[in-house]
Amino acid sequence: MKAIRRFSVRPVLPAPLRPLSELAGNLRWSWHPETRELFRAVDPERWRACGGDPVRLLSTVPRERLDRLADDRGFLRRLTVAAGDLRDYLSEPRWYQRADTGPDCGPDAGLLPAAVAYFSPEFGITGALPQYSGGLGILAGDHLKTASDLGVPLIGVGLLYRHGYFRQTLGPDGWQQEHYPVFDPNEQPLHRLREPDGAPVRIELRLPAGRLLRAYVWRACVGRVPLLLLDSDVEDNARRERDVTDRLYGGGSEHRLLQEMLLGIGGVRAVRAYCRIGAHPQPEVFHTNEGHAGFLGLERVRELCGPSGSGLGFDAALETVRAGTVFTTHTPVPAGIDRFDRELVARHFGDDGELPGVAVEEVLRLGAESHPGGEPDLFNMAVMGLRLAQRANGVSTLHGAVSREMFAPLWPGFDAAEVPIGSVTNGVHAPTWTAPSLPDDVRGMKDTELWDLRRGLRERLVQEVRARLFASWRQRGAAGAELGWVDEVFDPAVLTIGFARRVPAYKRLTLMLRDRDRLFDLLLHPTRPVQIVVAGKAHPADDGGKRLVRELVRFSDDPRIRHRLVFLPDYGMEMARRLYAGCDVWLNNPLRPLEACGTSGMKAALNGCLNLSVLDGWWEEWYEPDFGWAVPSADGAAADDTDRRDTIEAAALYDLIEDQVAPCFYDRDGSGVPVRWVGMVRQTLTRLGPRVLADRMLREYVERLYAPAARAQRALVPDAARELAAWKARVRAAWPGVAVDHVETAGAACSGEEPEVGSSLTLRARVGLGGLTPEDVEVQAVAGSVDESDGIAGEPRRSPLRPVEGPGPDGRWLFEGPLVLDRTGAFGYTVRVLPAHPRLTSGAELGLVAVPPQDGDQEGGVLMR
Repeated sequence: MKAIRRFSVRPVLPAPLRPLSELAGNLRWSWHPETRELFRAVDPERWRACGGDPVRLLSTVPRERLDRLADDRGFLRRLTVAAGDLRDYLSEPRWYQRADTGPDCGPDAGLLPAAVAYFSPEFGITGALPQYSGGLGILAGDHLKTASDLGVPLIGVGLLYRHGYFRQTLGPDGWQQEHYPVFDPNEQPLHRLREPDGAPVRIELRLPAGRLLRAYVWRACVGRVPLLLLDSDVEDNARRERDVTDRLYGGGSEHRLLQEMLLGIGGVRAVRAYCRIGAHPQPEVFHTNEGHAGFLGLERVRELCGPSGSGLGFDAALETVRAGTVFTTHTPVPAGIDRFDRELVARHFGDDGELPGVAVEEVLRLGAESHPGGEPDLFNMAVMGLRLAQRANGVSTLHGAVSREMFAPLWPGFDAAEVPIGSVTNGVHAPTWTAPSLPDDVRGMKDTELWDLRRGLRERLVQEVRARLFASWRQRGAAGAELGWVDEVFDPAVLTIGFARRVPAYKRLTLMLRDRDRLFDLLLHPTRPVQIVVAGKAHPADDGGKRLVRELVRFSDDPRIRHRLVFLPDYGMEMARRLYAGCDVWLNNPLRPLEACGTSGMKAALNGCLNLSVLDGWWEEWYEPDFGWAVPSADGAAADDTDRRDTIEAAALYDLIEDQVAPCFYDRDGSGVPVRWVGMVRQTLTRLGPRVLADRMLREYVERLYAPAARAQRALVPDAARELAAWKARVRAAWPGVAVDHVETAGAACSGEEPEVGSSLTLRARVGLGGLTPEDVEVQAVAGSVDESDGIAGEPRRSPLRPVEGPGPDGRWLFEGPLVLDRTGAFGYTVRVLPAHPRLTSGAELGLVAVPPQDGDQEGGVLMR
């Protein structure tokens, strides 16, 4: 039997209803309540059955219903208003177009980038477009939506997974089961990118042994932002190449490598095609959301080195690429980074593979773990991402510090605090995650009104929990007749705690089960009971995570507490919205500091849900007692004993719920309102809510990263790029000869008496520059309080020393400068030499530093009173 040829038939709407296609074709409907309500009015029952997907809705509505709507003047008026509102939204100036000032943007709006390309392996825009697995994708989706709302000229780039991420069900014993429904892009608000003659754009990558990896490019409209998705399901591809984009985070090592080559290299080519066809500005800044897309930098190097580029050499091209690249890391542990066998990477590049003209050795060098403790046989995608980007950041203040510690070996000789990785704390897209019934401002609401609003959201969540739990038990094999108990699950009057996220071990899904007797007591308390709704997916290859899911499911199956603790399978965006809105408390108990940010608690906060969390990620940054509770971490001796740590932190969690959270919720005034609780809800909405917004996050990216990157990239015209590359090569070659030979002090503070705060001394250092000039370096005095190990504790003060003499017969220069003694106690100093150039973002950028030898000629510190 011959293979069946599939095709999709799109609905033909009556002429008065054709604006519905325009509305359905732009994903703004996923966060615009008025448009969603319009589609609901088309056919409420079918809208629910389609899961709120307008494209599916329009393909299933009977012709008779469409004809009636085409004659319904009231509906047509609403349709005209909605279509006009979308057109205005897409065309009128927004924040970015009006922005002409900012901390780093300067006084001229022209300093902002003409366009920014944002690469991510996954995007969570809506549940109807299942191209995400967890927080990384949801963040990327919120980034695009917020860029649309603010008018930031972003171009999203990702992969189109024909099976998306898996759907989760539970077996009879509670074991997670995965299902991969086929995703047909023709049935989605997606359009193939086409050449002016109508031919589909095809991206090609060269693979070893003469093979080709071909991909189509699909475009989704996320408000004002185009999202380009590469799809390897091309008829001309061989089977294994056709399956490259079959599913998210699937396959073996080579499969993942090909996905990341297609995302990075193919993604740049897709952007070039999109801008060429639509006459759009080419991006000046490329933003890599985690290391998966890191190969984009190498493709841009190839462009600049090639005959159609600027004719730059590799080193000069690399400097140009680095100047315009932003790299965001999301992982707090090395195990979360993609690493490939060095030989596997080598086979896929060079003259027999991709990036011809770029030496394989240069590719391998960028991803090499050449630092102490690295694995020389592995190619590290995050290391390559950092080397290809002049600006890098973590996703919370704490995660920035963790990242600097983790990647510090790449900058030997520097304290972790100086590693050039900053932070921009994540934010969430309020229109997506805030319940429509929640007003924009609750300041004027009475306590009774706010409490009634929260109670109504909890009631809706209870109905959702019962419906999903019933469906789950039916999937597990239970008969409908034996599920009458589900109607009694959850109580709208009971304190409701939510816990929902991916299920890696560090997020500790089952910490709540640590002392089951105490948990029973909390769930079944006669006057202050709690109920807990749990959801989450384990990675298909993570049997450990699946065992955690099964353990929790089996516990929740216990007839004594199954009305108080439920696990809902198939956690996704639609379920998440209900949980964030309906829960009273959002629980997060990761192993600190392994939560990079943890944005689910932000989304809950936007709905007045109070956080109960370990001080990790964003909560460590913004926690206040008005917003919720901090679960103490078992630091010190228990920190490395995970079993003991879990016991201690679980006990602290039970204590908090029993002694603080539940009493606060159930302590009511004469009208039945928990006044203290409602006050915390109000504080969360009015004070914490504005901090967690993605608007704030994206403005920070624009002002602190995108605008400076655009300026740096524009400044690196070919001659400037060559000059910078040549300067770096000269400095690296000369650096072994750079040395601090002698340090001495002079001045009143050195008279033998104990100096006082505010006095100063003159610091002199003899420095060998190895053939470099004083203009090539900065000689610094580094001073501060001394700790027990005779190192400088806390944040040291750094001040430059000026050249005053030299070079002498020995080639040494004398540098000199004042050193103000500005603090009491044991005070110490040292001198170091760093490369210095106007185009460096920090003195640590090259990873080169010279300090006095341990046994060298340097005077010690002085004691101050």
